[in-house]
Amino acid sequence: MELTEKAVLIGIELPEMLTEQVEESMDELARLTDTAGAVVEDTFIQRRKKADPTYFIGKGKAVEIAERCKELEVDLVICDRELSPSQARNLSDLMGIRVIDRTQLILDIFARRASTKEGKLQVELAQLNYLLPRLMGQGRVLSRLGGGIGTRGPGETKLEMDRRRLRKRITDLKRELEEVKKHRALLRKGRRELPLPLAALVGYTNAGKSTLLKTLTEADVLVEDKLFATLDPTTRQVLLPNNDEILLTDTVGFIQNLPHHLVAAFRATLEEITEADLLLHVLDVSHPNCREQYDAVQDVLKSLGVQDKLSVLVLNKVDRVDELDLSFWQASGQPVTAISALTGQGLELLLDTVADALAYRRVKTRFLIPYDKGFLLAPVHEKGLVLSEKHGEKGIEIVVEIEKVWANRIGARLK
Repeated sequence: MELTEKAVLIGIELPEMLTEQVEESMDELARLTDTAGAVVEDTFIQRRKKADPTYFIGKGKAVEIAERCKELEVDLVICDRELSPSQARNLSDLMGIRVIDRTQLILDIFARRASTKEGKLQVELAQLNYLLPRLMGQGRVLSRLGGGIGTRGPGETKLEMDRRRLRKRITDLKRELEEVKKHRALLRKGRRELPLPLAALVGYTNAGKSTLLKTLTEADVLVEDKLFATLDPTTRQVLLPNNDEILLTDTVGFIQNLPHHLVAAFRATLEEITEADLLLHVLDVSHPNCREQYDAVQDVLKSLGVQDKLSVLVLNKVDRVDELDLSFWQASGQPVTAISALTGQGLELLLDTVADALAYRRVKTRFLIPYDKGFLLAPVHEKGLVLSEKHGEKGIEIVVEIEKVWANRIGARLK
């Protein structure tokens, strides 16, 4: 049985930062630490004009924290910002225990969560890109490590590689991920031939995307009250009220200050977002900092170049709030719907909203189906919304709202 590690968290408050933002970031760091399997024993925040280039925090504060770590018998210190290689090394030397930063903590969580070959490749690439500039001195640090948070993934053998071998491994991983990219492209090509529109669930980690996918599709997906519970995308079919079918894909959750190593490594997965016809931005409206979480997701979408893609804002967990000001969110200019993925509240309205958003893909058309081609009635009813149906001498006259692609296919069969 793996022993639970104990951790102390360190953050700094700079002049341009609001105290509430710092506290929220530290709370999130505590949740990340819990997700990684450690217990937070104490938290320190130091106000500074700028981060100390040697120790991140002031040396005096570092000594104070080192004494507290000995008193609490903690296993590691976690800093809320990305440390330079020298800062991490100096802090570790001063305190005599492992020191990691926010990025390394998130990478560790991803290493735990990755289950598919693709996920593991992406995580290892992100970890090695992070470790490359930090390779100097790692052998000395690793000599006193006994495993634990911040050491999972590539493992000590890979960490001790020289830079040339490390770069070769990174090149190999990129090549393997290119193959994954090609495979995904083939899958998407196959999906386009169905043809079904693709809606991608995006949002802050733990916003309820996986719960929503499970509720709508009865998909066998992991639902857990932890950050980054989902890494590998899951795609399922959903039937809309107008008889349209769509593909709904769950994607990795975002977070404030999401390490650029991860965004780069997960581009193969995130292409599901870039290829989607519609984005469903799921937001935990019960979270006290939901507006900041909304902005964090928009920043990542902007980095992917999809901030202007057709989207619906899904305000989730309304069962946990007393009042909800829809007007604020409607000012964003996108359709807004309020739901509870857990209880099912508002899901019918959500599906109607999705159908309306994708209405541009549909046409209202009239078919005259001869009686000897009556077999075409089935796909008309199955793929479209029948508005009227009359039986005449020459056949069945049917007026239907249907996807343009299906209208063209059925029309071609009638010629």
